[in-house]
Amino acid sequence: MAPVKNIIFDLGGVLLNLGVAKTRDAFIKLGLTQIDDLFRIGHAHGFFRDYEIGTISDEEFVEKARQLCHPGTSDSQVIDAWNIMLLDFPAERVQLLKQLKTKYQLFLFSNTNAIHLQAFSKSYRQVYGAALDDLFEKAYYSHVINQRKPDVPAFEYVIKDSNIDAAETLFIDDALVNVEGARQAGLQAVHLTDGKTILDLGL
Repeated sequence: MAPVKNIIFDLGGVLLNLGVAKTRDAFIKLGLTQIDDLFRIGHAHGFFRDYEIGTISDEEFVEKARQLCHPGTSDSQVIDAWNIMLLDFPAERVQLLKQLKTKYQLFLFSNTNAIHLQAFSKSYRQVYGAALDDLFEKAYYSHVINQRKPDVPAFEYVIKDSNIDAAETLFIDDALVNVEGARQAGLQAVHLTDGKTILDLGL
């Protein structure tokens, strides 16, 4: 196995704490009871997937979600339910990234969407007074590159665009399906299991 020169991090569940159950509960209260079929860790289907790969707009996503909710549900209620899963960026993880940046090229690859990007970017800046993307050589967001994990072509896009050697690159994600996709693309990969954080990896 080649020495690691680059590290690609997932965002939610790895750097950013997530409370996906909060969003699930909020949508169910709004009447969107099929949320488990549309969205869960490592999986997105239907218009949730379309939104993650940037083929529908913020307005279209919110409208499609609102149509599945109780009559009278507002756009802001949908957005609040969607964003409630976004929790905090623990300081010790941010500090570790700053330390790792002196030894490795760091990249971010996240399955996300425009509404979440705006929300977590704002929360990071409010706490740390800087842009989240400044921690990385480059950040790759699925809705911007129109591809998402675990699809092998998505990993290949990141590898080519960042001009890195897959064999010398470690990928870290909390969804096993994404780790498997990364390995198929030639990356070294670690599955961050429940209860573990990046501080437990001995990087």
